[in-house]
Amino acid sequence: MLELSKYKSETRPDWCPGCGDFGVLNALIQATANLEIDPKDLLVVSGIGCSSNLPGFIHSYGFHSLHGRGMAVATGARLANPNLNVVVTGGDGDGYGIGVGHFIHAMRRNLDITYIVMDNQIYGLTTGQASPTSARGFVTKSSPTGTVEDPINPIALALVAGASYVSRGFSGDPKHLTELIQNGMKHKGFALVDVFSPCVTWNKIDTYDYFRQNCYKFNGADYNVNDLDAAIMKSRETAPKIPIGLFYETQKPTYEESDPVLKNGSPVKAQLKLSDPQLIMKEFY
Repeated sequence: MLELSKYKSETRPDWCPGCGDFGVLNALIQATANLEIDPKDLLVVSGIGCSSNLPGFIHSYGFHSLHGRGMAVATGARLANPNLNVVVTGGDGDGYGIGVGHFIHAMRRNLDITYIVMDNQIYGLTTGQASPTSARGFVTKSSPTGTVEDPINPIALALVAGASYVSRGFSGDPKHLTELIQNGMKHKGFALVDVFSPCVTWNKIDTYDYFRQNCYKFNGADYNVNDLDAAIMKSRETAPKIPIGLFYETQKPTYEESDPVLKNGSPVKAQLKLSDPQLIMKEFY
């Protein structure tokens, strides 16, 4: 295992004290250290939101992109340099709202990317509006009489869209979350780690105590993580408690393995083999 200090950024997190995202950051750093990934071989990409500030708090390559566009940027980086370990971090609003289109297509392509979503069921950066995962009836600034929409089910969506590793963790259980992230990063293909990450400022319902009392770990000898139908059924389970753990994992060709251009090697290491590069430039004159 590499020293955790190798991944410590000079920029300290500025989240609210007690924010669940601290636990996600620490779990990502621990998982990366356990896998002995050198910071120069890691790229962390994000969109916009409290959780999307995370790339600035870990010593690696980072890209803080536009709202909902983290997955698009990560896709380009991954295809340009398949040797990079690419992780996308963001929130439920960023990933399951404005960015949901990129999310779905990255999964169906089975890009070798790990996506960590800090799911707090609210828009935190913009001070407390209903998000795509807010429960029906949830009272917020944007829904003062209670939201009239049903929440999205990100686990079920990931399963039917083609993700090959689908899991859910809780930032209040760092050991379990580290295991899920670490295995997701080791997995060859698209890995989703949806994380219940409490917003202590704007969401007084989905708290640490709530998740500790209403979640249970389900992985064990009686559950087959390779059974897609069983995973879909498990993803719809909300009572009496909410399951956290690894819902599904399978092995199938990644986009990178199937793309004919990438079969010739990493594009960033390709030799142009031009005697006069100006010949190409003249075509644009």
